[in-house]
Amino acid sequence: MTLEEIARLAGCSRSTVSRVINHDPHVSPEMRERVWQIIKEHDFQPNLAARALAGRRSRVIGLVIPHPLSTIFTDPYFSVLIQGCAKACDERGYYLMLSLVLRQEDDTYQWLIHARHIDGLLLAPPLMDDPFVQHLLAKRLPLVMIGRIPGRTDISSVNVDNLKGAILATQHLLKLGYSKIATITGLMSLVGAYDRLEGYLCALREAGIEPHPEYIQGGDWSEASGKYAMQRLLQVTPRPDAVFAANDSMAVGAIKAIQAAGLKVPDDIAVVGFDNLPVATTIDPPLTTVHHPIEQIGFLAAATLIEQLETCTTQAAKVSVQHIVLPTRLIVRMSCGAALRRSTHPKTH
Repeated sequence: MTLEEIARLAGCSRSTVSRVINHDPHVSPEMRERVWQIIKEHDFQPNLAARALAGRRSRVIGLVIPHPLSTIFTDPYFSVLIQGCAKACDERGYYLMLSLVLRQEDDTYQWLIHARHIDGLLLAPPLMDDPFVQHLLAKRLPLVMIGRIPGRTDISSVNVDNLKGAILATQHLLKLGYSKIATITGLMSLVGAYDRLEGYLCALREAGIEPHPEYIQGGDWSEASGKYAMQRLLQVTPRPDAVFAANDSMAVGAIKAIQAAGLKVPDDIAVVGFDNLPVATTIDPPLTTVHHPIEQIGFLAAATLIEQLETCTTQAAKVSVQHIVLPTRLIVRMSCGAALRRSTHPKTH
């Protein structure tokens, strides 16, 4: 089956068939439906390489994750994020290509930019002062960030409100009567980790509490780092009575370290996480956490990029920059001790 044969069956020109395949809007709905029906009936598979050469579009979107492979394939955050991106691409007839940037040298970046086997890029999550971003802007490659870089208001982004989410988690612990609240941060090269630390500090200072310097311990988002950070916190005097971990994986590590020390969660130390990943419901005790709409963020980021690409195709006007920030909410389970504290301190009327 060729384009000419499809055109003959549809009663149109070969160029019309080509425009339909390349999603050109200047084709009547009736003709578009007729061409696609013939394509489906004959199981015609357009040559993507030829389409890319003819229309200068591949309908492929790159998802760049500038993080170590050990993180990408062990942190459940990324699998959920990729699923959201893939759903948006599938619904709109695009393909998602995962690009793992293993090196930070310019030649790696230059290859991604110059190969042009992709129409645009999703960057998830961007690093502080990442040189890759400047390279992409210089080459005018469409880009959407999953997360944000301070000061870069010229690039579309989709993000969660990390600051308010951390404030919500810390305020919850304060309302339950905890006063010696520690935190385990993520990698501070990422804005999300910085924002969650700031939210923790803001909530404490609003309550008139200046955090103990040793109550702030660094992690790298992994369960192991949460365990080691919690082990350090257990050596601090006075010992914390609650911990806010910047993600669920580190919160799980913290719970395991507390239990390994012969202590109980939440009886001795309460724990709250961030993300609401599936592990939050399987850990014992179930984890109180901040819900992070990861899949929705991936979907919206890919949809935003596709909208930019389609706008560039159909309009001469400059594509507008969008900044989408999704809200968070607290999911209360057993690890924070809410039920325990309510039963210990019943309300009086």
